[in-house]
Amino acid sequence: MRRRLRIALLAVLAAAALLLAPAAALAAGGNNVGSNLAGLLREYAGELYTGLVAVIGLVFLINRRFTELVMFFCAAIIVGWLVFAPGQVAEAAKAIAHQVLP
Repeated sequence: MRRRLRIALLAVLAAAALLLAPAAALAAGGNNVGSNLAGLLREYAGELYTGLVAVIGLVFLINRRFTELVMFFCAAIIVGWLVFAPGQVAEAAKAIAHQVLP
């Protein structure tokens, strides 16, 4: 009986995984499944990061630590820019290097 229960539980988990995976990310573009999945995961990571920043910012706001709140938001913006837009960071670094080192 336990074996049947394990198989049924495994089947339910597999079905849930298939239903939760968006069909557009898996089927769009045919051979671009990897890039579609990477884009989807990047969106989820961005939403998770934004949520964490909001919750931590709310803690600073509740405790009335406004200077730490501003510093935290500035740091969160810089870290988010470095992590989620590496192409823009590279272009900015190249532009600064061209200005400093002719």
